Amino acid sequence: MAKTRAQRKAERRAREEKELKRAGEERGAQSRAQHDTQVPVSGEVAEVEAVEAGMAVGAPEAALETPDAPKTSSRSERRAEAKALKESEKRQRAEQKRRESEQLAKKQKQASAQRQRGGVIGFLVSCWAELKKVQWPDRDTLVQATAVTIIFVAVAATYLGALDALFSFLVKRIL
Repeated sequence: MAKTRAQRKAERRAREEKELKRAGEERGAQSRAQHDTQVPVSGEVAEVEAVEAGMAVGAPEAALETPDAPKTSSRSERRAEAKALKESEKRQRAEQKRRESEQLAKKQKQASAQRQRGGVIGFLVSCWAELKKVQWPDRDTLVQATAVTIIFVAVAATYLGALDALFSFLVKRIL
């Protein structure tokens, strides 16, 4: 049986009301969840309350301190710590500077030793130093590279020889 326009309109309104009600419930659930996750007190206050609760149970105060809790030390102790920290940094910088100056002196000594030698001897010494830096290939790599080179040269020679024979034949035919 076919529905009348009024029936369809009533069903549509009922569906829309259901959807609005469901959306309202979801929105309410989201706001309740958000409200439940909000923290009513700051982290510092919560930390103090937790420490006090732990002390009430009977735990020692030293065991209840967090690693990032501020140290309760006197001003003179903080100054002494800061001074010791500055001194250690100063010593580290001085040690780094000393190492750098030693390396610089060593390089300058090597350079002056090479400059004092004669032209030919200095050249040979520098060549020998460069040859020490070379990464020489092992036997397998050397054999493989040599074989590739010989094969490439043979292919190139065959190709150029064939072109030469072809062009010489064509020139003889033309002339």
